[in-house]
Amino acid sequence: MQPVAGVDPRRTPPPQPWAAMRYPAPAMMMQHPMMAPPPYGHPFVSYHQPPTPPPPPPSKSIRLHQGMLAAAEDEKRTIWVGDLHYWMDENYLHSCFGHTGEVVSIKVIRNKQTGQSEGYGFVEFNSHATAEKVLQSFGSHLMPNTNHPYRLNWASFSTGDKHSDLASDHSIFVGDLASDVTDTILQEIFVTKYSSVKGAKVVVDAHSGRSKGYGFVRFGDENEKKLAISEMNGVYCSTRPMRVDLATPKRFSGMCLSFCPIIIISFLS
Repeated sequence: MQPVAGVDPRRTPPPQPWAAMRYPAPAMMMQHPMMAPPPYGHPFVSYHQPPTPPPPPPSKSIRLHQGMLAAAEDEKRTIWVGDLHYWMDENYLHSCFGHTGEVVSIKVIRNKQTGQSEGYGFVEFNSHATAEKVLQSFGSHLMPNTNHPYRLNWASFSTGDKHSDLASDHSIFVGDLASDVTDTILQEIFVTKYSSVKGAKVVVDAHSGRSKGYGFVRFGDENEKKLAISEMNGVYCSTRPMRVDLATPKRFSGMCLSFCPIIIISFLS
């Protein structure tokens, strides 16, 4: 073969331009008539949002607070009765609610100077369920011998002024009480010596119902209250000597965390 004129046979031929390699077409699969067709796969995968993690459990203090609120709610057994006429006394309210068979105590609040009704009172029942049923069922009824309906609500003593009234209204603190001392026993031991005694209350645990070992006695006379503090301190009530002192607002405020409705009914005049 003769060399081409003007071309150097030793020169390296220029590189061929780059071209993308073409992948071979997929091989054809011969489908056997007895074979099932291959499953059809969807090219897209559905997206599921990850679940929201649960909130952290409440702290111990929050759980305790919630438990105390629930217990306090269950302990509500006293209702407030408003819009009372001047002639509506405890006997009248008993005629209204006594048929439930679960009335524990009734108190119409009166002015200390005039003795006239302040237009409201309190009714305590044996259980929260009964008190709640009265609230739900009596609201649409008329009060006996009147043309206006009952005005009822849960008793609430959050104003604070009634706490101070308890402490300043001739009341004494009685501590170191035996576990078997009840309201009646405590009242009787004082009323036999002091005729102005108006009531007594032994504080009990909200959950167990057992005595906490102290209580309060209310007098109608300041002098008899002072005598009781000096004369009854160390006197035996049941199996233990009593510790008698002034009923300070601090002692009442601690007691009223759970028992204000009951105590105010027992002590207020």
